[in-house]
Amino acid sequence: MAKKIGILTSGGDAPGMNAAVRAVCRAALQRGMEVVGIRRGYNGLLNGEVIDMTARTVSGIIQRGGTCLYTARCPEFRTHEGVMKGKEKCEEMGLDGIVVIGGDGSFRGAADLSAAGIPCIGLPGTIDNDISCTEYTIGYDTAMNTAMEMIDKIRDTAQSHDRCSVIEVMGRNAGYIAINVGLAVGAEAVITPEESYDLDAICAKMQKTMKTGKTHFLIVVAEGVGKTDYITKTIQEKTGVETRATILGHVQRGGSPTVRDRVIA
Repeated sequence: MAKKIGILTSGGDAPGMNAAVRAVCRAALQRGMEVVGIRRGYNGLLNGEVIDMTARTVSGIIQRGGTCLYTARCPEFRTHEGVMKGKEKCEEMGLDGIVVIGGDGSFRGAADLSAAGIPCIGLPGTIDNDISCTEYTIGYDTAMNTAMEMIDKIRDTAQSHDRCSVIEVMGRNAGYIAINVGLAVGAEAVITPEESYDLDAICAKMQKTMKTGKTHFLIVVAEGVGKTDYITKTIQEKTGVETRATILGHVQRGGSPTVRDRVIA
């Protein structure tokens, strides 16, 4: 059995990462293992930036967003030299394995490090929910709830001004946040990278609905589509409805994790 493990969070932060760090740390300590936290992801591994972890280290963090271990992206770890340097650092610290909490890039790094001889376990932590072989990633539920709350507020002002609001949500190249949030807020249309879309059809639907007396509209767009400004401009030109774009951005990564994210973590 492993006697000493490291924990790191890597890539974009996600609500629930702290809950995952806490769970891994306490589970390992209960089994008599020594635990170190590796700060700032793979950068911290390469630089030897580690802290000893105890039950007190992770006390009071289950409800906090972000990650107490900090996080970063590490281009150097994408190289063979970087991975081998990481292996050497693990051996210097006497680590029997590493638990990596992060997204697909973090998992690729863990796979490379594992292939080099350092056992790794990956916990899927990303708001994008785009990790293969799992239906759910830590942070996804919180991000959806945050986006829904923000869009509900945007609806209030759109309704007051007879506007169409085009709202861009995160998710990188995946449309999971957009699809589920769009359903939850009753959007007129949801545009994702995975599916083709027809702006003419969307505008025609809006115009048809306007004849029934509807004066405000919501269009949810996944960031991976990359055409939020174009979509906004086109809708206004074709329908005559004042149309505003809102990019929700990094607010979706923050905040206290939901019950589901805490329990899953």
